[in-house]
Amino acid sequence: MKKTILITGSTDGIGKLAALKMAKKGHEIYLHGRNADKLQKVITELKQKSGNENIDGFVADFSDLSQVQKMAEEINTKISHIDVLVNNAGVFKSSQPITKEGYDIRIVVNYYAPFVFTNAILDTIKKSLEPRIINLSSAAQSTISLDLLDGNITVSDQEAYAQSKLAILMWSFYLSRQESVVAVVALNPGSLLNTNMVKAAYGRFWSSADKGADIIYDLALIKNHAEIDGKYFDNDKGEFGPAYSDAYNVDLVNKLIEKTKQVLKGSF
Repeated sequence: MKKTILITGSTDGIGKLAALKMAKKGHEIYLHGRNADKLQKVITELKQKSGNENIDGFVADFSDLSQVQKMAEEINTKISHIDVLVNNAGVFKSSQPITKEGYDIRIVVNYYAPFVFTNAILDTIKKSLEPRIINLSSAAQSTISLDLLDGNITVSDQEAYAQSKLAILMWSFYLSRQESVVAVVALNPGSLLNTNMVKAAYGRFWSSADKGADIIYDLALIKNHAEIDGKYFDNDKGEFGPAYSDAYNVDLVNKLIEKTKQVLKGSF
């Protein structure tokens, strides 16, 4: 059965590769990028390479949550249902690490944006017969500082990235418990894959970007919801497994969600 699939951050890297692989199988694909010209070029490229005309896209800078909300509103108007949402958009290094609202850009793009976006389109996702959400985490996971979420402190690029990736993982587990009809999985797509983000951050890579794209494809289209719901897939090991211990601490998860709602309500 053909699926309607939305992948954020899909004009480059593993998001783009996964989109192409899905498009070649005839699925309806919606891309997302922050640059309209680049997005249109990628849409045209994927149509040509896949022979699939059912590819479209949306523009939003995920460091600006007002744009995230606007994109969500556009999607709810344009798309009848979404079978699979892949929250893939992410950032590690930036020339402007603090957003105009005063928050670390890793926290905003890697965690707040998917939180806002997913909740805004959740009703559209739930119109699918087999809805699922794949949230991109990382092997880099670090205990979350509520002060960082508030924008009260600054930390290193690596630390901010690791905290943002644990945050989206903890929220994934929370969302899975809250939404019984939606299968939610957190994914480490693999360490140091050959993507522009990794090369900019580390100057080297360990594995092909296809490794990450392939697991996104597999988790998006696996038939049995129970195989993925509320779990963490570690692609460095090639299997479902344990995440950072904080993700299983219900008190810490609840504090994260409470702080997240407080920040988002007060600022956006």
